[in-house]
Amino acid sequence: MKIAVLKERRPFERRVAATPETVKKFIGLGASVTVETGAGDGAFFLDDAYAAAGATVAADAATALAGADLVLKVRRPLAPGEGEVDELALLKPGQTVLGLLDPYGGQAEALAATGVNAVAMEFVPRITRAQVMDVLSSQANLAGYKAVIEAASVYAHGFPMMMTAAGTVPPAKVLVMGAGVAGLQAIATARRLGGVVSATDVRPATKEQVESLGATFVAVIDEEFQQAQTAGGYAKEMSAAYKEKQAALIAETIKKQDIVICTALIPGRKAPTLVTAEMVASMKPGSVIVDLAVEQGGNCDLSEYAQTVVKHSVSIIGHANMPSLIATDASALYARNLLAYVTPLIDKETKALVLNEEDEIVKASLIAKGGALVHPSLVKPAA
Repeated sequence: MKIAVLKERRPFERRVAATPETVKKFIGLGASVTVETGAGDGAFFLDDAYAAAGATVAADAATALAGADLVLKVRRPLAPGEGEVDELALLKPGQTVLGLLDPYGGQAEALAATGVNAVAMEFVPRITRAQVMDVLSSQANLAGYKAVIEAASVYAHGFPMMMTAAGTVPPAKVLVMGAGVAGLQAIATARRLGGVVSATDVRPATKEQVESLGATFVAVIDEEFQQAQTAGGYAKEMSAAYKEKQAALIAETIKKQDIVICTALIPGRKAPTLVTAEMVASMKPGSVIVDLAVEQGGNCDLSEYAQTVVKHSVSIIGHANMPSLIATDASALYARNLLAYVTPLIDKETKALVLNEEDEIVKASLIAKGGALVHPSLVKPAA
């Protein structure tokens, strides 16, 4: 089996889908690995390190893909007009592509039309056996950490309480909106830095998690709140009435905050608006908002994609692709996720890749096969 690792060409993307560590392990499983030159440069994994691990370094994407059975990507292959290289045109029928394929982003059909087997790592189910393959969690964990670090770098005050001969510096008050993986890491990081932290989420199970990290939980707790979680652990869309009550509570809470970290996402949907322009205007001058949902429309009305802006004397950070700002560790974790997914699919005798569609993990994450979309959430019903 030949594995191809391509260079990521999308703006703001510095991660790579395999590291020298995982290349060595793939080779140990009987595969050969070809890495496109420069693929790891953004994460400081250089060509020489891949070569030392046993990989072949190819001059371009077409050469890397030639004869490949498995293609490892971070982001969905580029379609015509999306970049300097039409990556879809380079793919061959029968190849298997693994990556964050953005199934709901509008290009799933074009990817399927290439005839590849497309595995969307976003769809790996949240079951115990698949935890080590959970790319969303591994990347969100780092994004939550980095969000707090970015906020601290912009905030014009100290983070912890400091007692000096010239007086006391008060601790930063931090509100984390959304207590998923990113939010919980943001809480932990803000606490480590000495902030006074509170958090909000519509899922009842998060209350205990938030409080276990030493933060205060902020939410309207009523009957709807008790039912606001899907079987997969994601937040449900709340009613207009609940949103109004929650917004009123947050509006009062946010006035007292120095830093707000927004992390709320709904799979396949625009990110919910949590911080309105009026809320931003009510915040203290010098406050900071970090919007981790900016790539899906943003949790803050005034955030701008890939920009840090100042509105109403509040700095609003809307970095595109926060995990990419910590690219070395993000790549290392992501590459291990892919290794964990692929390892059980390699036949021990033939060393070939076998997609067992009876396996619940493969069944949940395979979105295209044989030139057509096969995932239930993407297949259009017959007219």
